[in-house]
Amino acid sequence: MLCQRCGRTICPACQTQAAVGFHCPECVAEARPATRNIVSGARLRRVVGGRTSVTNGLLIAIGSLFVLDFFLGGRLIDWFAYYVPYTDSEPWRLVTAIFMHQGIMHILFNGYSIWVLGTLMERVMGPGRFLALFLISGLAGSLGVMLLNPNGLVVGASGAVFGLFGALFVMNRGFGGSNVSLLAIVGINLVMGFIIPGVAWQAHVGGLIGGLIVAPILMGLKR
Repeated sequence: MLCQRCGRTICPACQTQAAVGFHCPECVAEARPATRNIVSGARLRRVVGGRTSVTNGLLIAIGSLFVLDFFLGGRLIDWFAYYVPYTDSEPWRLVTAIFMHQGIMHILFNGYSIWVLGTLMERVMGPGRFLALFLISGLAGSLGVMLLNPNGLVVGASGAVFGLFGALFVMNRGFGGSNVSLLAIVGINLVMGFIIPGVAWQAHVGGLIGGLIVAPILMGLKR
């Protein structure tokens, strides 16, 4: 008996029935990785039809606070931005700063990034784990500022966004996909953070590390 794929001779005990003819054990083994990728892709397609209530809620909260802060003349930022010297007396600023934004371009960039990443990742991870990832990554971004810029003042969800990028890297590897394009995007944004004045690159680095660390833990939990 000859293998339908490679033409090698196979014994009746080793042959595997295929759609056409029979395959040898070597060809069957070579085909398994491709089959796993197909299964992973099918799993990804199944989950992308879910709801994104947390993503929508985060965008509504961030947008509403931005508008409210505008009418209050920046008082919300004064109250809730993260200022490192206030860490001991007002530790909640580590988290509340995630939802504060200054300037239309700031909120548009972060809002768009949350929408693009969140609509995919919340469907894959589930709302609870996605929210935990977002908040932990944002907190890690604030901690990055605390460690690398002792007198820093920071607002915005950029740390959380970079945490989502880190988690997407982990998730994409789990599905067997390529991360080349993702690494290029993250690299460009990190470099821009070092070049553009006033950008808290410390939050970007902290959030990215936080996402890379916490994503495998959260994805290992049962929904």
